[in-house]
Amino acid sequence: MKKALYIIFTTLLVVYIVASVFFFANGKQEGALCEKVEVVIADSLDKHFLKEKDIVAYLKKANLYPLKKKGNEINTHDIEDALLKNEIIETAEVIQSVSGKVKIVISQKMPILRVFSSGGSYYVDKSGRTMPSALGQAIYVPVASGNIEKSFAVSDLYKFALFLQNDDFWNNQIAQIYVRSANDVEIVPRVGDHRIIMGSLDDYEKKLKHLRLFYEQVIPKMGWEKYSVINLKYRNQIVCTKK
Repeated sequence: MKKALYIIFTTLLVVYIVASVFFFANGKQEGALCEKVEVVIADSLDKHFLKEKDIVAYLKKANLYPLKKKGNEINTHDIEDALLKNEIIETAEVIQSVSGKVKIVISQKMPILRVFSSGGSYYVDKSGRTMPSALGQAIYVPVASGNIEKSFAVSDLYKFALFLQNDDFWNNQIAQIYVRSANDVEIVPRVGDHRIIMGSLDDYEKKLKHLRLFYEQVIPKMGWEKYSVINLKYRNQIVCTKK
């Protein structure tokens, strides 16, 4: 009987202590002013699109900058949601401590394609989302121009650009992409004075595989300057036009 009472008493004491600490900390957090905001841009060594002052200005404009606000006036979820609306930010995490400090950790998007079209100029990132063209840093990615609908840019064209980025050979070889329509795409290589006609981007992996074999087996014999056009749009064929 005494042992049972001891267990019950000990359990109630632990619950009381935990609850007291929780309510004390919660009350302290709600009443304490935010005395420090730390902004961490996790990938700032590789990308220089955003600076701490940009994040501060962005949150001040949205009336969400937490400095000198009480703990219960700071909504970390609202701050994260606001940051994620920025077209340059990939992820955002806001951490509020009981001491009154708020830490903001963000990572930036990575562009893989630059688009110039009648609808405007922008980047497409590695997740298939658009980014503004003004990033404050020169980005060396393939350039696509022509009659490009944004829906095409973030679907077929994005997949093609992602493939190029993940393949060292084609990432170094392809400089530009010209789009007349979704079924009429040309690419311009860095090496060689010729145009490459893709047609549509259907089966682009197979088409580029055939082109690479052509580069490896035919070009060494004929030379880079032999052809003006290499046409890949016909199924399992390469049709070349001599200069």
